[in-house]
Amino acid sequence: MKKIFILTGEPSGDKLAAKVISKLKIKDPNISYLCLGGEELKSLGINSISNLSEVTYLGFTRVALNLFKIKKKINETANKILEFNPDILFSVDSPDFTLRVAEKVKSNSPNIKTIHFVAPQVWVWREGRVKKIKKFIDHILLLFKFEKKYWEKENVSCEFVGHPLLENNKEDKIELNEVIKKNKAIISVFPGSRDSEVKKLTPILLDFIKLMNEKYKDFLYVFHSTKAQRSNLEGLIGQSQINNIEIISDEKIKDHILKKSIFAVSKSGTISLEISKRKIPSIIIYKMNFLNFLIVKILVKIKYANILNIAAEQMIIPELLQSKCNPKEIFKLVSSFLEDPNKIKKQISNTEKVLETFRTKNLPTDLAADSLRKSLGF
Repeated sequence: MKKIFILTGEPSGDKLAAKVISKLKIKDPNISYLCLGGEELKSLGINSISNLSEVTYLGFTRVALNLFKIKKKINETANKILEFNPDILFSVDSPDFTLRVAEKVKSNSPNIKTIHFVAPQVWVWREGRVKKIKKFIDHILLLFKFEKKYWEKENVSCEFVGHPLLENNKEDKIELNEVIKKNKAIISVFPGSRDSEVKKLTPILLDFIKLMNEKYKDFLYVFHSTKAQRSNLEGLIGQSQINNIEIISDEKIKDHILKKSIFAVSKSGTISLEISKRKIPSIIIYKMNFLNFLIVKILVKIKYANILNIAAEQMIIPELLQSKCNPKEIFKLVSSFLEDPNKIKKQISNTEKVLETFRTKNLPTDLAADSLRKSLGF
């Protein structure tokens, strides 16, 4: 029996990996799996060697403070993979963790094929990483077409498959009135999936909602949360005493909520693709500690944080970063959209044009699953 080890480092990678593996399980049900993953891979019946939260670290200073723990986890994970002895190590995103594990596995067992999904953003910073990565990664699956030139320049085996989040998935019928009791227009809020993001951004978002409640009386704010972060959010929101907020952590319900939303306020990340795919107007927010920001400012060579803005080479989705990520600025920007339908229409039109360049003729998950099948010799 062929074997695949799936390696992720955070919830978004777990979600992407599960989309691909669910297709592979249909095409070839007799493959054995083991993973380091979260709720999504678990829902496919795949056991994880440890809790995903143990490796989900954020930012340069946190990495520095947890260097010993990270190194230990890399070694432990690599040893578990070598013990499983898979035909393929399928690593997904989180390059600072997953690629270090892949390098260690490949150096100990060169016959294990290494396939990585979601290329490191070498077009943002540290382009020199390509030379190192090609020594231990056999094939890279790319989300975006413009990435190919960076890898082909170094003769790295790569393939543009597109982004699974842009697929139109079959949806369960859900009666939202059973989930959301209040009969109000919904504004979706995405405070992040990591501990540090939730703790830093949620207080800002709650103060923004207080400002909104002074001006508007007919909105319900739905926080989209991972199951792991739900208790953190409940504690922070409970202290605010705001009564027009709900928290949703069920993945099946989240997309239905987003579709019914009139606006979204989201932390920077891949979630912006899902928001734009649903033609929901939005703004992007993000804030990191000052030391991390200084490091990023020195190293990063692009103007924007959001992938749609990067691809468009212009600000089509407004970004409020660092000092601009404050309740008043968020309130001012969201209000300007809610009171100007033409502004909303223009953003949706522009995001649609960019998303078209991200799409492939075949489904990204099918292409990624087929790539794994070929590597297994099917």
